[in-house]
Amino acid sequence: MSLLRALAVNSLLSFAFLFCFVYCVHFEKYWTTTTTTVKPWHIRQPGLSLPLPNSHPSKCSREVPAVFFQFEKDVQVVGNSTNSIYFNVIEECCKGYKRYDFDWNRCVPDCGNKCQANGFCLDGGICKCFDEFVHNHRNVCIPTCPLGCPHGQCYLNGTCICDAGYELDPTRKYCMPRCESSCARNEICIEPNKCDCAEGYTRALPPSTMGCQPICIPDCGFGLCVAPNQCECFRGYQKRENRTSCESNCYKRCENGFCVNHTTCICQNGYRYDQNTSSCLPICSEDCENGICISPGVCRCFNGYVRRGPKCDGVCEEGCGFYGKCIAPNVCGCSLVEGPVRNFQRCAHGNCNSKGRCRCKEGYVRFIDQCMEPDKVTTYASMRPSRLNQTLLLEFNMLIGRHFMFPFQIPPVY
Repeated sequence: MSLLRALAVNSLLSFAFLFCFVYCVHFEKYWTTTTTTVKPWHIRQPGLSLPLPNSHPSKCSREVPAVFFQFEKDVQVVGNSTNSIYFNVIEECCKGYKRYDFDWNRCVPDCGNKCQANGFCLDGGICKCFDEFVHNHRNVCIPTCPLGCPHGQCYLNGTCICDAGYELDPTRKYCMPRCESSCARNEICIEPNKCDCAEGYTRALPPSTMGCQPICIPDCGFGLCVAPNQCECFRGYQKRENRTSCESNCYKRCENGFCVNHTTCICQNGYRYDQNTSSCLPICSEDCENGICISPGVCRCFNGYVRRGPKCDGVCEEGCGFYGKCIAPNVCGCSLVEGPVRNFQRCAHGNCNSKGRCRCKEGYVRFIDQCMEPDKVTTYASMRPSRLNQTLLLEFNMLIGRHFMFPFQIPPVY
């Protein structure tokens, strides 16, 4: 009898172990709470914006300043637009879509910040949560029982018991914070007895009795921000196509700004007016001499330059020696006395010796401002006479002419 009892107990233990292995392993990465233990609730990162089956959204054309496509310091880009040489025509995803991360040629629905985790982004900017996930009061997809219950505990029967200060939402699927006094307009309860501005709203600065006000980016101009990124124009002003700011009727493009009258464009903060494009281009406060300012405060270095601190410095692959300084891509500057770059003797494809002079490697000769193979000197001089004259004047001005007073200044050659 005892033997039979032992066999039965072993059978039950084996079945329980097998059941737990299959069931628990399958749900281990999703379950967050039990009646005895508590684990951090699970988040599946990131949200997914995937190409929809049999969907191929068309792209839209847009003109952007051609200067953003300049990658070489001395090669100015000529735009491909039929309207102006200062613009390039590019293809981009139409409104409501964005580039697919794994295939730049395809466009996928764009939900902005609404579907960052635990959901799929669908056409129209609609976020659909994964199975067993639901939108909470902050428009975030969170797990529901039995997968998890943030700010609460899940029980085996699928119910969720909320922690102190929280209560079940009307659908009884998740726990939301409880505020004893009602939150003001445009506010939501973010923690127990703590209200804050809803998404797209902010408090006025300095703090006032106005409460939470909507945010419009860019600024509405001649209009009133009535809801997040929604402007209501004053009388006599209107919005251009695909623009949100309210402005006067104006013939100028005035991108990143708004027209105050027929001929005047006022730029947004962080931008300056550009006569060629009749638009506002970004400003970089740091030194962006060897690069292009592509957005306010963001400088992209030209090819052959890298960011070192606040500046874009040239890269000399073979170095410049202990006494040299890289002043341009593969161009060393030689000088015994530290000072402005214009006072350095140029030494392209060479390095500098202890006397502050250009030294070429074996098999190369120095020709004005660079090291060259001997058989290429004549060809170079005959095919580039203008550059030859310019470099000769620069070399003379650096070595001798800078000691005299000249009525002109020779620009540097790079």
